[in-house]
Amino acid sequence: MPKIIGKSLHEHRQMTRQKLFAALSTLMAERGFDTITLADIAGAADVGRTAVYNHFHDKEALLLGFITHETEQYAHTLERALDGVDHPVEQLRTYIRQQAQLTRVFHLAPGPDLRTVLSRATQARLREHAEIVESILRRIITQGIETGVFPPQDVEPTVHLVNACLSGRLIPDEPVARERTIRATETFVLRAVGARALERVPV
Repeated sequence: MPKIIGKSLHEHRQMTRQKLFAALSTLMAERGFDTITLADIAGAADVGRTAVYNHFHDKEALLLGFITHETEQYAHTLERALDGVDHPVEQLRTYIRQQAQLTRVFHLAPGPDLRTVLSRATQARLREHAEIVESILRRIITQGIETGVFPPQDVEPTVHLVNACLSGRLIPDEPVARERTIRATETFVLRAVGARALERVPV
């Protein structure tokens, strides 16, 4: 019988899932998802292969579980960052800065784009989870239009274009270069949505 980690079976399952997620994230930073096997993930997580199958029936299910978890966690973090930020320009700045802090393992992983190696069903499920974050950006842009801060525009393509600009963007680690890149991105996106004023709004 496998050793139970944690104080209860529920905690054991949660901790095992976290180990699997961490292992997948590490492996995807090193090589393409298409070359990773469940045996690789089990080895990196230091768990038996049976433990992997107890949670996920294949590696696409594991990837979907990982992205679901990461997306939900990020959405909560983003909402907390936006709490108390009322002006649409500052909301959009906050959104951009939060996006810059993400580790884009899915966009930057070596190997083929995930969209070319995943089944259509998994791609559709991933799209559903992307909608969680997109809905926050959609709300910001809609509010900006309604308050006259952003000019009238078709919101849906604007949301996709802004996220396309931010997704997979390499942000330097060096503090000065990092801040310069983020500020340039803020200015570019605000101009793209037609923000009426680019100066920083007092908060």
